[in-house]
Amino acid sequence: MIKVHHLNNSRSQRILWALEELGLEYEIIYYQRDAETRLAPESLRELHPLGKSPVLEDGDVKIAESGAIVEYLIRTYGGGKFAPAVDSAAYNKYVEWMHYAEGSAMLPLLLGLYTSLLGEAAAPLQPRIQSEFANHFGYMAQSLGEQQYFMGDELTGADFMLSFPMEAANSKGALGFFPNLDAYMKRIEEREAYKRALERGGPYKLGA
Repeated sequence: MIKVHHLNNSRSQRILWALEELGLEYEIIYYQRDAETRLAPESLRELHPLGKSPVLEDGDVKIAESGAIVEYLIRTYGGGKFAPAVDSAAYNKYVEWMHYAEGSAMLPLLLGLYTSLLGEAAAPLQPRIQSEFANHFGYMAQSLGEQQYFMGDELTGADFMLSFPMEAANSKGALGFFPNLDAYMKRIEEREAYKRALERGGPYKLGA
C-alpha cells in the first residue's frame, strides 16, 4: 500500500488531496512540527537526509519532493487523467506550471515568511517582497482568467501543485486582492476529495 509521510501544516497536504482525487488507498504516517521552532522532527531524517515532508513510499519506490510525487502518481495511476497527453500542445504549459509552483511562485511567500521573523529590521526589504508578490500572483490571476482550473475546465496536477502557494497566500488574506484566484481556491475547497484529504490529514493551518 502507498504510504505518505505527512507533516502537519505542510506541502504534504496536497499529496493527500491528489491521492483522494485519484481514488487510491493509502496509509498516512503522521509527524508533528516542534511547537516552538515550527521545524519538522528529527525522525524524518531517518527517512530522507533532508528531514523534510512529504515523502511517498509505494512498494520499492521512495520519492521526496511534491512535484516529483505528483508526477509519479499521475503517471502511474492517473489512467490518462490529471495531465495533458505528452504529445499535446498543452503539455509544455502543464510542465511549466508544475515547476513554477515550487519555483518562482514560492519565492515571495518564503521571503515574506522569513523576514517576518526580523521585525522592523526587514522593513527595507518589504517593498521588493510586495512587488514580487504582486508580480507573481498577478501573473497567475491573468493566466487563470475565467477558467475553472489552470489548464482549462479539467483539474490537473498543476492545480495540486499550485494549491499550496494559493493556501499560503490565503492564510494572510492576500487572495482578496485577486478575485478570480480567491474563487478558484473556494472551488478547490468545495471538492469532496479535498475535504476528505483535510479530514485524513488533520488540522491544517499554514503560518500557525
